[in-house]
Amino acid sequence: METRIVKDAITLAELKALAHEQYGDIIKADVDVARGIMGVGGELHVDIQSILIEREGSKGQDVWGINLYLEKTGDEFIEFDSMINLKPSLGNKTRGIESVEIQNKIREIVSRLVK
Repeated sequence: METRIVKDAITLAELKALAHEQYGDIIKADVDVARGIMGVGGELHVDIQSILIEREGSKGQDVWGINLYLEKTGDEFIEFDSMINLKPSLGNKTRGIESVEIQNKIREIVSRLVK
């Protein structure tokens, strides 16, 4: 599956087309909360994170993994679950994202980028 870096916007239809290649109505995404960009697609969150770091200059501590459920809306659209979210040095000791502040930042970025 192709990984795309989203800096400006991506449509829900484009996300669905990417997701169809792999998981159907779910797509993996990584969000750089410092830069306000997102990588979508790919088989593993760690692959998307690597692309953000190598191509975009993102820092690992700023990149968080999510899943987008493209047929759902509201709070069910974003799932905060990924192995890359295990960041004990930042106080995040689970696959989820424990910080409500980071969750809200991710929601804002996703809302701005997904049209």
